[in-house]
This record gives sequence, structure tokens and C-alpha cells, in this order.
Amino acid sequence: MANNKQASKRIRQQDKRRLRTRLVVGSMRTAIKKARAAVDTSADNAAELVRNATSLIDRAVSKGAIKRSSASRYISRLASRKPSV
Repeated sequence: MANNKQASKRIRQQDKRRLRTRLVVGSMRTAIKKARAAVDTSADNAAELVRNATSLIDRAVSKGAIKRSSASRYISRLASRKPSV
């Protein structure tokens, strides 16, 4: 429980940041899952979904939601899954 105005403001700021981060990371994870499923079933739009997931991963890094090394690991694993056509 906050004992002063500064502490209560920090709590409000943390809540806003947490919700913003959860939105970014959640949409990124959903895109990654869709891309993995499309690649595994060799769907027609797999390349598009992989590009979309890569874009969302980069966006999460730029917003500070995930670290750059985690992002490059996600992107690398998606790229290695993608069948060479």
C-alpha cells in the first residue's frame, strides 16, 4: 500500500506500463504461434505470417518489451523452421 503521493503515482505508472507491455508481448506471441502453425502445415500464407511475426518481434524490442537477444532468437528459430522454397 502506498504511503505517499509519489508512491501511489509510481504504482499507477507501473500498472499502465505493465498493461502496455502485456499487449505488445501478447500480440507478438500470438503471431509467432500462427506463423509456426502455418509453417508446420506448409500453408500458402506461411511466408506472410512469418514476416508479420518478425515485424511484431521487432516492434516489441523497440518498445522495450523484450530484449534484443530474445528477439533474435525468436526470429532465428522462425527462419530455420521456414521451408526453403
